[in-house]
Amino acid sequence: MGAVKLARLLASGFGSGYAPVAPGTVGSAVALVIGAGLFAASPWLLAGAALIVSIGGVWAVRASEAKGDPGWIVIDEFAGQWIALLGLWAGGLSLAGVAAAFALFRLFDIWKPGPVGWADRWHTPAGVMADDVIAGAMAAGILLAWRLWFGPGLLI
Repeated sequence: MGAVKLARLLASGFGSGYAPVAPGTVGSAVALVIGAGLFAASPWLLAGAALIVSIGGVWAVRASEAKGDPGWIVIDEFAGQWIALLGLWAGGLSLAGVAAAFALFRLFDIWKPGPVGWADRWHTPAGVMADDVIAGAMAAGILLAWRLWFGPGLLI
């Protein structure tokens, strides 16, 4: 497999980005399932995977020879969604927590408040990744603050 084909396979989230409707949401859902499995094995495993995907995603976007940020690129959703799941570290996985991580990440990724929108305007491979990494970090911060304030048993 050539470098461009490998980059496109990775950048498309192993093909999930080619979904005919809402590829970002589909990519996030696929990432959520994989990320929850990684978290269940070890939160450290998920943290390491999120770091690798965040850095490797810049390479994959650049090497895929895509122009701009086409909808089929969802490796950024994988990174952001996995980072969002890390907000469940204090207390572990719960169905409500996983749903909240998904909803918050998608909200920030679509709405693009503050620093998310700033990174989105870079129009570079690093910008493609950075806006979702920031959106994931914002979601994780809210989840972590919620759990530290209210405890893991209250809703999430």
